[in-house]
Amino acid sequence: MTLLLGVLVLALAFVVSFVGAFHSPTPRDIPLAVVAPEPARAKVLAELNGLPDRPLSARPAASEAEARAMVLDRRADGALLLGAPSGRTELLVASAGGPSAVQALQAIFEKVDGREAVELRDLRPPNPADGRGLSTFYLVLGVIIGGYLASAALAASYGARPANLRRTLVRLVALAALSVVAGLGGTLVVDTVFDALPGHFAALWGITTLATFTAAAVGMAFQVLFGPAGVAASVLVFVIIGNPSAGGVYPASLLPPFWAAVGQALPNGAGVTLVRNYAYFDGHHTATAWWVMCAWAAGGVLVSCLASWVRGRRTTPPPPPR
Repeated sequence: MTLLLGVLVLALAFVVSFVGAFHSPTPRDIPLAVVAPEPARAKVLAELNGLPDRPLSARPAASEAEARAMVLDRRADGALLLGAPSGRTELLVASAGGPSAVQALQAIFEKVDGREAVELRDLRPPNPADGRGLSTFYLVLGVIIGGYLASAALAASYGARPANLRRTLVRLVALAALSVVAGLGGTLVVDTVFDALPGHFAALWGITTLATFTAAAVGMAFQVLFGPAGVAASVLVFVIIGNPSAGGVYPASLLPPFWAAVGQALPNGAGVTLVRNYAYFDGHHTATAWWVMCAWAAGGVLVSCLASWVRGRRTTPPPPPR
């Protein structure tokens, strides 16, 4: 009965998290670079930053070249060019970073009263075989699910809590080997089989290997700490909270505050950022994501080893008296 109650709680948490994150995407502080003539720049920035509910976080750019660079190195989701050489107001975007953010920017400027029509220029669209640019999200989703299921499979076969530190290390080595193979397989699928994310094979293989091992190591840490209930903890972190906040379907600027705050602090969000920014943006703006992913992986290993060592000492019988 307790097990069924736990499953019910997880199911309801799944519904609450996904519906809560996606039911009403609302733009908040979308980073926007603005190029405008000097006399009008301050007024334009004040107008954009003063829109109701603050959908934009506008900042100045000195030139079109700087604005383009800000979009392509992911410091901004778009760039507004007032007084562009074409004579029209242009909006520079990179829809490979997420079509939802581009659509939100378009909708915002369509609603701004008194502003002339804005011409959209996409600097970095998704690859033709990548559809709406969601291959990055589904690649990370797949390898993370594989990682924590691998740790759960070992727990089901050999017990949730390894008997001692040596057995914990053996499991970690096995999970690391599996992660290399899973990362290779996932990268082959998106690069070679479907041609969705071509041209960055080594980088994507490394990222997906790390993402798989991170989920596996954290899943194992949960199991060493909590026993069979550790699988539920993995589902909570990686599926119920991690997936809707990862920035795949909607970026953080369109998510409610809780999901926006936690997304990039979890392996799912960090993994999506790493894969997307290496596949489309030459690895820009990934330092934080690398730290997050490595910290979770290292934490999973350390907690697994420390908890196993402590448990082993508690269960080791005392030496016989002399």
